[in-house]
Amino acid sequence: MKGKILTIAGSDPSGGAGIQADIKTISSLGGYAMTAITAITVQNTNTVSEVFEVPSSIVKSQIIAVLGDIGVDVIKTGMLLSLDIIQSLSDVLRDQCNNIPLVVDPVMVSTSGGVLLNSNCIDALISDIFPKSLLLTPNLAEASKLTGIELLRNLDDMRRAADDILKMGPDAVLVKGGHLKGDTLTDLLVTQSSEKIFTSIRVPGKNNHGTGCTLASGIATGLAQGLNLEDAIVRARKFVYKALEQAPNFGAGCGPINHLVRVD
Repeated sequence: MKGKILTIAGSDPSGGAGIQADIKTISSLGGYAMTAITAITVQNTNTVSEVFEVPSSIVKSQIIAVLGDIGVDVIKTGMLLSLDIIQSLSDVLRDQCNNIPLVVDPVMVSTSGGVLLNSNCIDALISDIFPKSLLLTPNLAEASKLTGIELLRNLDDMRRAADDILKMGPDAVLVKGGHLKGDTLTDLLVTQSSEKIFTSIRVPGKNNHGTGCTLASGIATGLAQGLNLEDAIVRARKFVYKALEQAPNFGAGCGPINHLVRVD
């Protein structure tokens, strides 16, 4: 076991996304998973029906408890939900986590369409969290919401969105192109000085619940284990690809992927 990763996210009782997906991904990749739960959701493969917010003071205390005892190599965030939670996280990052890399999956809407970030929180996310981040991993819908670019239809649109998000302060942006049409899936990594395109063959089917959580936590695990950013992305994408290929086909909606796959 190598690398200690703290994931700050919501709980998914169906096990496909959120904290549950993060723990399984980190463990499968050989890391040590720790959690700070921000919300308890009621959801399955069809829908998110209820969300219960964990008080921000409890979220903050969970983070501090882990930092003060076990220690953390990389922090990954998912569903942050509220302004109070974002501000509490920002305070901890400023005061205690200056040298800990931060991977931010800017979760706003679930795969099934449930709203997972209140609209008044986006400005706080941009001002308080993005500048402290090593990497942001928005999908096309999230990149559109962050930048105001109404529709991202191709690589040039993704590049324009990534450049705009990069101006918000993160060191790097990985725009995920999973919602583009076609048989090839393309993700775009942009930093201040470079650009890298990652491609793979699309895995057909509806079982893709939690792929964003899985990719971000996979990247965080690679970074915690000493991989550079590009290598961490390559391994995490390979993990997601295999997990999609071997999805167990559970549930009537967007089913979970198989987090027990192994990658070299």
